[in-house]
Amino acid sequence: MHEKDLAGDVVAAGIADNPTAAAAPAHDCDCPSGAGEAGATRRDFLRGGTIAALGIFASLGLGSRAAAALPVRAALLLGSTRETKTYAIPAADGADIDKDAGVILVRWQGSVIAFNLSCPHQNTALRWNQGDQRFQCPKHHSQYTPDGTFITGRATRGMDRMPITRAGNTVVVDLDHIIKQSDDMAAWQAAVIKV
Repeated sequence: MHEKDLAGDVVAAGIADNPTAAAAPAHDCDCPSGAGEAGATRRDFLRGGTIAALGIFASLGLGSRAAAALPVRAALLLGSTRETKTYAIPAADGADIDKDAGVILVRWQGSVIAFNLSCPHQNTALRWNQGDQRFQCPKHHSQYTPDGTFITGRATRGMDRMPITRAGNTVVVDLDHIIKQSDDMAAWQAAVIKV
């Protein structure tokens, strides 16, 4: 039986009760400390993650100072590719919800807009009410127009949009970026395709 100290390292338990326990190895192999455990210590995990991150930064040509200055999200996205999803341009006004991708695709009065499925208030999946021609959050009843403008409820801004581009008879939605109305009104208003 093993316990962990405050630093997360594995220490043998019961040494005071059993003097021969101190001589017993902490694991069953001749490998470095913690490597034979079912789970490595937190310190081992962090050390390995740091080494891997430094390797990624080096392969991208970033020095240690430049890498250290990056926010965690930016550092993680540097090695990723942009995730997009392509949709046919809707034939009529209304909303199509893609739960798997977390996207609401709306065609409304000559425009196509891609929204994040989550309500900006507490990230509950929004629903389209065809009869009222508006979105509603089932949790706290925030309501939005088809173009994502906030009407009423606990939310404090319009629905979050996603960058969208046209490619022939389809639109391509950038799943990696969210545009919040309160953070960048110009970008939020520009995230529209005219059809």
